[in-house]
Amino acid sequence: MQKVIIFLCLILLASGYSSPHKTEANRPLPIADSISELARGEQLFEEMQLGGIVNFIAFREAVAGYHRIKQKSKPIMTLIDFTKPSTEKRLFVFDMEKKAIIFSSVVSHGRNSGANYATSFSNENGSYKSSLGFYLTENTYQGKNGYSLVLNGLEQGINDHAKERAIVMHGAAYANPSTIASGRLGRSLGCPALPQALAKPVIDTIKKGSVLFIYANNAEYMAKSSILPRRTNNI
Repeated sequence: MQKVIIFLCLILLASGYSSPHKTEANRPLPIADSISELARGEQLFEEMQLGGIVNFIAFREAVAGYHRIKQKSKPIMTLIDFTKPSTEKRLFVFDMEKKAIIFSSVVSHGRNSGANYATSFSNENGSYKSSLGFYLTENTYQGKNGYSLVLNGLEQGINDHAKERAIVMHGAAYANPSTIASGRLGRSLGCPALPQALAKPVIDTIKKGSVLFIYANNAEYMAKSSILPRRTNNI
C-alpha cells in the first residue's frame, strides 16, 4: 500500500497538479510567461502608436490583465490612469480587435483620494476614495446620477466592495471640463465620473462584460493584485 501511495504522489507531481482554489488569474507565472504577457502589451503599444498619449506602463499592465480575465465577453478595454492629473485626459477606451482608441476623456476620482492627483485609495465603504485594479462592467440603470454602469471589482481586498459601495460609472456636472478652471476637475464619492456629454456613449460602448483597469503607480496594489503577472515589478 505504501508503494502505491508513493507511486500516485509521483504521478500527481509529474502531471503538474495544483490546488483547485488557484485560478488562471492569480496563479504566479514563471518568469518567461510573465515576460511574454507583458511583451504582448509592449508590442500593441507600438502598433497603436500610443507614445505621448497613453502611459506605457499603465497600458502594458492593463493589456496583461485583460488577457488573463477569462470572464470578459467583448473585446473592449478601458484604462483609467491615475498617474495623470484630473485636468488631463486619463480615461481611454480601446477596441482590442481593431487596435484603436475609441474614447479619451477626463474622469473624476474620489474626493478623499486627493486634490488634482489621486494618490490614496480604499476598498472601504464610506471612505469616499477610488479603488484601483481590474473590474468587469455589468448592467446599466437610471440612478440619482442618471444613466449609470455597474462595476464588478474582481480583486479581493482591493476593489471587491465596489458594488456594496455603489462605485459605478456615471456622468456628472462636476466632471465637465469647464470645472477645470478652478484648478482641478470636480471629485466624486469614489466613482469614475465622466463629463455628461460623454457618459452615455462611453457607457453604452463598455457595458456588459468588458474589462476596466484603474491604474496608479502604487506599490501596495502591485504587491496584492491577484490579476497582474506576479513578476511585473521585477521586469
